[in-house]
Formats: sequence, C-alpha cells, structure tokens
Amino acid sequence: MNRRSALLLPVATLAFPRLGVAQAQWAPTRPVVLVVPFAPGGPNDLVARLVAPHLQQALGQNVVVENRPGATGAIAARHVAALPPDGHALIVAASGTMTINPAVMRQPGYDPEKDFAPVTLAMSVPNMLVVHKDVPARTVAETIDWLKRENGRASYSSGGVGSTEQLGMELFLHATGTQATHVPFPGGAPAVTAMIQGTVQCSILNAATVRPHVASGALRGIAIAMPRRFDPLPDVPTMAESGFPQVVSSSWSAFLAPANTPAPAIARLHETITAALRLPDVTQRLVAAGFTVDASTPAELGQTISTELARWKQVVRDAGIQMN
Repeated sequence: MNRRSALLLPVATLAFPRLGVAQAQWAPTRPVVLVVPFAPGGPNDLVARLVAPHLQQALGQNVVVENRPGATGAIAARHVAALPPDGHALIVAASGTMTINPAVMRQPGYDPEKDFAPVTLAMSVPNMLVVHKDVPARTVAETIDWLKRENGRASYSSGGVGSTEQLGMELFLHATGTQATHVPFPGGAPAVTAMIQGTVQCSILNAATVRPHVASGALRGIAIAMPRRFDPLPDVPTMAESGFPQVVSSSWSAFLAPANTPAPAIARLHETITAALRLPDVTQRLVAAGFTVDASTPAELGQTISTELARWKQVVRDAGIQMN
C-alpha cells in the first residue's frame, strides 16, 4: 500500500458518522444512478461498484451502476449532461472522456467544463515511458539519443488514435525534439502486447498495466510521467527528475454530476463518495489494482480537468491529431 493511501485509513471508519450537516441540507428522494462510460470490468466500473454499496447505506436510497459504453465515453457523457441536475445521476468518468475526447473530437457533444459539476477525483495511475528490452536505453537521456539515431524509424504503440498513450507519447516527442512512428491498436492491451513482442519499440503506457512486464524484464521502465514516483516501481525515476517536468500523463477516474446540480447535493455526494473511497476495504482493493486513491475536492477536480484539457488541446494542435 502506498503512503498516501495509508494516510487515509485512520479517518476512514469515522467518515460516515460525520455527515450530519450535509444530510440536513440534501438527501436523494429516489435511486441514484452511477453511469459508467465503459463495459463492465474496467477501472471505472471497478470503482463505481466498490463505492455503490457504501453510498446506498449512507444515502438511504438504492444506488445503481449503469454501463453505457461507446465512443470512448462520449455516449455516456452526453447522456448524463442532459439529465436533470438534481443529484440523482453521476458519471464515473475517465480522464480521456473529460480531457481528451473534447480535444480530439470535432463534435464530442458535450463540454467538460460547462456541462458537468465536479464532485471528486476518485483514483489515478501514472503513465510510464517504457522501451522494449532490446532497445539500448536505460534513461530518458539515452532514450532521446536512441530516438535521434533512429531518425524517425522507431515506432510506438497506443490504444488508438486520440488515446492517452498517443497523446502522452506525442507530448514526450515534442518536448524532446524527437520523432517516432505511431502504430495504433484497438485498445491498451494489444498495445502492450506489441511492445512485449517487439513489434514496436517504445511507448508511454499505463504504469499499473505494464508493471509486471517491467518486473519480468520484458520491458524496461524509463520514467514515470507524473511529479511523484510510482510506489510499486520505486526505482523508476520521474520525467521531472529526468529534466522534463512538462511531460505529465496519467489515467484517472472521477465522479461528476450534470451542471447546475445544487451545491447542497454536490456537498453531500462529495462527502459520501470520498468517505466510501477512504474505507479500508475500498482503498485496499484499488491500491492492489495499482491505483492511488485521491478523494479530491470538487475544486481540485475542476482544476485538473481545466489543466489537462488545455495540455491535450495543445498536443493535438502540435501533432495534428483529430478524430471524427
């Protein structure tokens, strides 16, 4: 368990009893729906289903998890944005849905800053620059030198055009003045497989996903694309430590309500969701899956969305990326 998550545990068992003020201000009058923009089994579905029973107990209403996959989360986002802003529906959104879709899609059909009210960032995992074991590079500096020697012949994998992996790698290439050919795959899993097989030589991939392959030696971890190191791989330095603090890339899940949801409802939902995230059984399951439990304030989530949206829009402009 990482230090940040461990610090959350002592207050977890006291979290639900301290809900008195928010309870007096707002309470749901019918079932609350947590809309997951992807099929069952992924990270967003995991956190929604871990939190749901605790919310149900705290709110006194049924809490239902509803999966609405499609268009990398855009279908669910449009749906939730159009629902009544009364606190009875939330989207359990991925970072890509809130900060990448609006940057790469011509008409995503929603505005993450105008159509949603942030509730809380739930959990996150950094992305990591990795290379195939046969690439002669062990540091960011050596990776840059290798890419320059390859002069555009090197290739990198991603989970598709406009994916977190592609944008993270393009951010790195732009920051370092290097080139590599993008090879998109239909999802993150085949992108990792291509790396292991040596079909492509490098990429920026989900650190939790590639952790076992780095540990086995099939891939080499070069740098974590976040300000702090990744606890399960403590020997891998960060991009900031390697001289490139502007290369920041992660995946996260967050709870948001439709815009104009009343402040008392947001306050109650924030209080109950963050309390659920801090419960030992929930925290331990998420940490075991490789995530850091964040449980942020609504303002912190709003700032995260604004910052990342601006970052990815700039990357999309620089790299000329666009989806229909």
